[in-house]
Amino acid sequence: MDVTAGVLIIIGLVLYAIFYFTHGKYLEKKVVKADSSRETPAKRLYDGVDYVPANKYVLYGHHFASIAGAGPIVGPAIALGWGWLPSIIWVWFGNVFVGVVHDYLALMASVRYEGRTIGWIAGRLMGRKATYVFNSYIWFSLLLVVAAFGAVVSALFTASPGAGVAALLLLVFAVITGYLMYKTPLGFKGGTVIAWIFIILAIYLGVISQLNHWFALTTEQWLVILLIYIIIAASLPVWVLLQPRDYINAYILWASLAIGGGALIWLMLMGKGVMEFPAYTTFSANVVGSPPQPSPFWPTVPLVIACGALSGFHSLVGSGTSSKQLANELHGLFVGYAGMETEGFLSTMVIGSLSAYGSLALADGIIGSWSKISTLINDKIAPALGLSAISEPSRDAIATLVSKFISDPAVFGKFYAGLANTIKWSIIPRSYAYATNVAFGLDLTVMTIFGTLWITGFALTSLDTATRLGRYAWQELMEPLKAWSKGLYSFLANKWVASAILAIIGIALAWGGSFLVLWPAFAGMNQLLSSLALMTVSLWVSKVQKASTGGKILVVAPAIFMWITVTTALLWYEAIVVPAMIHVGGAKALTGAVVGFITAIGVVLNLYLFALWLIRIRQKELVTE
Repeated sequence: MDVTAGVLIIIGLVLYAIFYFTHGKYLEKKVVKADSSRETPAKRLYDGVDYVPANKYVLYGHHFASIAGAGPIVGPAIALGWGWLPSIIWVWFGNVFVGVVHDYLALMASVRYEGRTIGWIAGRLMGRKATYVFNSYIWFSLLLVVAAFGAVVSALFTASPGAGVAALLLLVFAVITGYLMYKTPLGFKGGTVIAWIFIILAIYLGVISQLNHWFALTTEQWLVILLIYIIIAASLPVWVLLQPRDYINAYILWASLAIGGGALIWLMLMGKGVMEFPAYTTFSANVVGSPPQPSPFWPTVPLVIACGALSGFHSLVGSGTSSKQLANELHGLFVGYAGMETEGFLSTMVIGSLSAYGSLALADGIIGSWSKISTLINDKIAPALGLSAISEPSRDAIATLVSKFISDPAVFGKFYAGLANTIKWSIIPRSYAYATNVAFGLDLTVMTIFGTLWITGFALTSLDTATRLGRYAWQELMEPLKAWSKGLYSFLANKWVASAILAIIGIALAWGGSFLVLWPAFAGMNQLLSSLALMTVSLWVSKVQKASTGGKILVVAPAIFMWITVTTALLWYEAIVVPAMIHVGGAKALTGAVVGFITAIGVVLNLYLFALWLIRIRQKELVTE
């Protein structure tokens, strides 16, 4: 029986609603024991820079935009190499059993510890050494976040320059909006109206720019712009750019989810939107590495689907920026738990739209990138499908190729990720545009630009938030220098210097390319961080909150499961992907070696933290430091 994408949307919405009002409320009342009368750090420690009470919906917008990034979009898109069914099962399973627990408890634990980072909390609960080990792990993880997301944003802006123009305009508009909201009588409501006008204006100017070819830049030029932007954005007070930018982005993101989800549901009612991509291809599809290697679904799926199911990066956002802006403890469930569920819905929509309209998007991408992709098509994919080589990429010839490609699960699983990567993942916004075009008759060019804008909007917020969080971790790591050299400490801990160090190295890795090597390294370090964060909050839940046995199991079980899964996956990555990358030679070999070294450091630090956790979790009474 044919399955339509709209069915996934309905199931996802029902699933998330049930868990929010049962599982979520249990965590709020019985584990966290949230209390609206308890003053939050945002109010008690207000400083006008990092500690600033935010409106509940503004903070949800910042938090959701920051945690989502490109992870819940690009990850599921790559994972379709295994088929849409295992991908959606992993997203839903990880979301409601691991992701929401991790996100909500990391946020609230930080609120109870004066808005401190998860690394600091780990040191408090596992010993002083854990602070430096955890922060070192966090810093290297964030380095890969900047590299992977920088590669995604620059590639998509190159493919759709109008979206890049709109994104740059929105940054300027965000500064103006923040000033109007915080420094003038217009306030929150007046600033919101202005923000809506700015959104429409930015998209309109982006469309005009692309149609007239006014601002077409190379991938490297976009990377330079991103480098300058994230250093500045990570060092400014949160109210200047971070809060208003994320608030504006939130409206774009909500609109994208409403339009996309609504389109898929409407298509279902019309009897359209059937999932054309294979439901299942093979257990070991070629989705990780450059060139892509046969990757067993378990344990390597968390190296591919990063944020859609769960993400350690969320604990850094929750304990790094969101906890310093939470005005009321009862807002935490909406911000942390619902924010993670919204991200899961985003991944659901991406899987649905790509599986239903990815064939049209693939055809467009192949034709548009023929000079780069013809060798792959004619030397590998066409022979595997029993087709002759294609000399000219006519619409009919490419349509025939794509039709046979998506009808052959074995060939699809072997070549899909490499094909989509070569056309710079333009299939993601393009499939979204086709879904909205067929459902509502919306213009393909406009919706492709809008699709690229909201995808990169997620990634941009994560880029500068990652740089800001990396600055926090770096500054904490530099604290021992105070006793040795105050001058050196003052220089290295300076917010501009700390931001620049992370940003320059991260963008340099993105410059080297090899996206299918960068992405799993980021995802693996990120997913492993989620298990380490869960271990940290499990100590808080067990030893400080004195939760019931049921409450403890809800945290400890997913922590151990994810630790085993991701540790195994990263060892596979080191043994299979890194050597294959180095064997290619040239710049790719250097990128593979650097990324492999960073990942190896992460594995060692992770083993040390796991040993510390085992010692502390067995203690009857926790001695904090």
